[in-house]
Amino acid sequence: MKRDFIIDSFEPKCPIRNVLSRIGDKWSVLIIFTLKNHGTMRFNELKKSIGDISQKMLSTTLKMLEEDGFVSRTVYAEVPPRVEYALTSRALSLWPHLENIINWAYDHMAEIIKDRMAQAS
Repeated sequence: MKRDFIIDSFEPKCPIRNVLSRIGDKWSVLIIFTLKNHGTMRFNELKKSIGDISQKMLSTTLKMLEEDGFVSRTVYAEVPPRVEYALTSRALSLWPHLENIINWAYDHMAEIIKDRMAQAS
């Protein structure tokens, strides 16, 4: 398939729809961002770094990111068991694009908030 050819976005097999549905949720980019900035982390460290994410949502999102090959999960046979999460090469290849979006958000957030407040008035 040519890179400039876009499958109908209403088609369930559309790569845009499928990828964005997985990384475009509320938590996935924050988890990737946190792991990129801190490196390999344990579950509770990740939860503390993100702050307002519930344990269940963190667990669910990590499983989804692992299924899609963005996060690796390593379990160490220790007592108590130690589990660590890290970004994979797939996530690292996505990172420059996410970083552009993150930088864009920082650059434009004040304007966006101002526009939201104007609309609410």
